[in-house]
Amino acid sequence: MALPQTPESNPIDYIDDEDFISLEIPMEMAGERLDKVLAGSLPDFSRNRLKSWVEAGAVMVDGKVTKARYLLRGGESIKVFPQEMPEQFAFSPEDIELEVIYKDESIIVINKPPGLVVHPAAGNWSGTLLNGLLFRYPELKLLPRAGIVHRLDKDTSGLMVVARTSQAQTSLVRQLQDRTVGRRYLAWVWGEPPSQGKVLASVGRDQRDRLKMAAGSPQGKPAATLFRRLAKGLVGEAPVALLECRLETGRTHQIRVHLESLGYPLVGDPVYKKKTPGASKQLSFHRQALHAFALSLQHPEKNQLMTWFKLPPQDLMELLPQLGMSEEILPKEASVIASINKELQS
Repeated sequence: MALPQTPESNPIDYIDDEDFISLEIPMEMAGERLDKVLAGSLPDFSRNRLKSWVEAGAVMVDGKVTKARYLLRGGESIKVFPQEMPEQFAFSPEDIELEVIYKDESIIVINKPPGLVVHPAAGNWSGTLLNGLLFRYPELKLLPRAGIVHRLDKDTSGLMVVARTSQAQTSLVRQLQDRTVGRRYLAWVWGEPPSQGKVLASVGRDQRDRLKMAAGSPQGKPAATLFRRLAKGLVGEAPVALLECRLETGRTHQIRVHLESLGYPLVGDPVYKKKTPGASKQLSFHRQALHAFALSLQHPEKNQLMTWFKLPPQDLMELLPQLGMSEEILPKEASVIASINKELQS
C-alpha cells in the first residue's frame, strides 16, 4: 500500500480539498473492510476517531462518501480529511463570565455558579471554568490544570481557589493534603438528621455503576464529613433539613455520597437518590442543593489566614420558602469567619 501523503501537517476543523491524507489500495486487499484498512494504514489515529471521520463524510473512496463497513474492491484511491476532535479545544481560552470574589498576584477566589464544569473532560471539552480562566488570566496556561487545585461538581455552586503561580499552587496543594483548608457547605437534605454528626466512610468508585461513587467502598480512600443541622422543614408530609457540612477530606461526590449513605440524600440530586421520598415530585428543583459557602486557607505569600464567605445563589434562596425555611436561618458571615479562624488556629 502506498504511504499516506499529508500536504499539511496540522489538521483543521473542516474539509479542505488541499488538506488530506491520500491512500492507494492495492488489488490484494480486495474484500477488506474500509474501517479495517484505515486502522492498519493510519496507526496514529484511534479506530474510534477514524470511524467518526467516515461517519462524518470526511473519508472518500474514489471521490464518494461511503460507510465504515464498505468492502473494498482493490485499486481505489482514498482521501481522508482529518477532523479536529473536541479535546483539542480543551485548553482554549473562552470568554466565560466569572464572578471573582478576590484576586492578587498569587491566588484567585471564584464563586462558581451551578451548571459550570470546572475542568474539561469527556462530554465537556469546552465551556468550562478552566477555559474561562485562560481567557481572563492567560498566564495560567503555564501552570498544570491552569492553576486549579480542587473542584466542585458541575451542579454544585460556591467558592473555589485557583493558583496564579507555581509557588502558590504548590502551597495550596500541600494545604489540601494536610487538611488545613477550611471548606464549609450548605446542604438541603431529605429526612430528619440528628442535630450533629460525623460520617467516617471511605469513598471510591461504585463497583456496580462506574459512573457513581460509593461510601464504604473497599477500594475507596478514607473520607470524613462533619455536619450540624441548621433548620428543619416539610414538603407535604416529607421532612427536610438544612445542614452545614465541613469536609476533613475532599473526595469526589463526598458530601452527596456520605449523606445518602445515612439515608439523607440531597434535595434535587439526580444521581444519589435511592431514599428520596415521593414528595420530591412536588419540587421543581433539578440539581443537588449544595453550596460551598465558606473557604479558608493560609495565603501562600502573605502567610496569613484568609476566609471568604458567599451566600447561596438565587435558585437556592428561592428554595427556602418551598421547604418552610427562612433566610434568617442561614449562617452569618461574621460568626462563620470567627468560627473557622478559631478552628484552623487551634
